Formats: sequence, C-alpha cells, structure tokens
Amino acid sequence: MSFLLKDPQAVLDYMIDWGADYLAVGELVAASGWSVAPDEAGGVTVAGSDFDSASSTVKAAGGIAGHVYSLINRITTSAGRIDERSILVRVESR
Repeated sequence: MSFLLKDPQAVLDYMIDWGADYLAVGELVAASGWSVAPDEAGGVTVAGSDFDSASSTVKAAGGIAGHVYSLINRITTSAGRIDERSILVRVESR
C-alpha cells in the first residue's frame, strides 16, 4: 500500500479518474462528494471539491503530522450506480 505525502500547512488537490476503467460507454459522473476518515480535531479537512463527467477532485487542507487519512470519494453515475474510492494521505512536516 502506498501513501501520498502532505505537509500539515499545504492545501493540495487530489483526483480520482473514474473514466474508462469504471464508467460504461455513455455513463457519466452525475454527483460527487468527499469525506475524510478519521474525522478528528486538527485533522485533514475538505477545503473544496469539483467533478466533471469522468473525474472528481478534492482540495485537502491541514492534518496532524504522523497521522494517515483516507480521502473518500462517493459518486453517483448517470446510470444510478453508487460507488466509493479512497486516497490514502500521510501527513508529514516537510
């Protein structure tokens, strides 16, 4: 398992591409939401998000050095399918 690294002071964008490996021909991402686990005081927060027809992006801020967080993306597609994927981020002072 690999982790992406993030400094506690950084505000960074992370993206999930739902494209060809998941979406059927003609199917689009219709809705997208992001959450963080664990949800803790001083932890990573969602500072913004966006999505298009095939991908979803989150802007992550904060975090406690030495902690690992899951950035969880839950989508609904134009075909009514619902799914989640996660990005693991380890916070380190750099």
